[in-house]
Amino acid sequence: MTAILISVLVLGALGLVFGVLLMLANKVFEMPSDPKRDAVRAALPGANCGGCGFAGCDALADAIAAGTAPISACPVGGAACANAIAEILGLEDMPDQVRNVATVVCQGSKDRCRDKFEYHGIQDCVAAATINNGNRSCKYACLGLGTCVRACKFDAIHIDEATGIAKVDPEKCTSCGACVRACPKKVLSLQPVTVPVRLLCRAAEEGKVVSDNCKIGCVGCAKCMDACKFGAITMVNNLPVIDHEKCVGCMMCAETCPNGSLWGDFDNRLIAEIDRDLCIGCTICKRNCKFDAISGVLKQVHEVNEACTGCGQCALKCPKKAITMRVRDHARDANAKVGTQEA
Repeated sequence: MTAILISVLVLGALGLVFGVLLMLANKVFEMPSDPKRDAVRAALPGANCGGCGFAGCDALADAIAAGTAPISACPVGGAACANAIAEILGLEDMPDQVRNVATVVCQGSKDRCRDKFEYHGIQDCVAAATINNGNRSCKYACLGLGTCVRACKFDAIHIDEATGIAKVDPEKCTSCGACVRACPKKVLSLQPVTVPVRLLCRAAEEGKVVSDNCKIGCVGCAKCMDACKFGAITMVNNLPVIDHEKCVGCMMCAETCPNGSLWGDFDNRLIAEIDRDLCIGCTICKRNCKFDAISGVLKQVHEVNEACTGCGQCALKCPKKAITMRVRDHARDANAKVGTQEA
């Protein structure tokens, strides 16, 4: 009994000594607090998602305070977070930033893209992809086993029961990129939420191979490139590449696509509207319209018809600012174009 008591006392004394030593070491080696760094850390959302490229919010706060990371590095906090950090550091507010969202670049649902074989393995896309590149007939297709769902900390992505492929909720998506990094098929990508058209296929193969595998895959027909009157589309590896710097949002590429591989934001498609009180009939708008959607003769009020694609070039060129762009309330009528341009 005495031996046990002595052992307890010795261990207690050692614990006390080591505790004092640790306390003294902490005082000696303590790093001075940086109020600005602490304020930056408090402004960050605390998701620790790694979307910024750092180990977590603490590491990002250190980097921002040290000037080695931009104040806009946090994709979750967005512009509001960047502006708060700018105020803390005495910098100017960030300009409005276009928010990115995770986009599923595949429409190969169960009824469109057949299976090569029935998969019974681990319900994980990484595991399934190791077996003959996955069970889908298109090697670029979403496997729909939910690896991206488990990677998302914000409940912004799930597997649609009807289609069997991933679906993103853009309202919940914080553009952290966790799902993009987790997907072994590279089906997901971060894209600006504001782009008017998107290519929703990655099948960089010849048209017959694609059409044999998927009913909605891009077959590389280049009709989209031919339909674009602004040189915004080029064909690379049998797929259209959209230059969003040149794209004016006319959506003719998506309208022309025979397979529906190109998505267009038709719900927000624009149409030009001419103010009759301001129009002087100079014909500049008509001469700049590439879609025969404006009629009128010199010195008379011009009219816009339903062939308008909403490209907005007429509004840009109008010297009297008589043309505004508004969201359409019904679909474009391609047959409404002016047959013959008047002088």
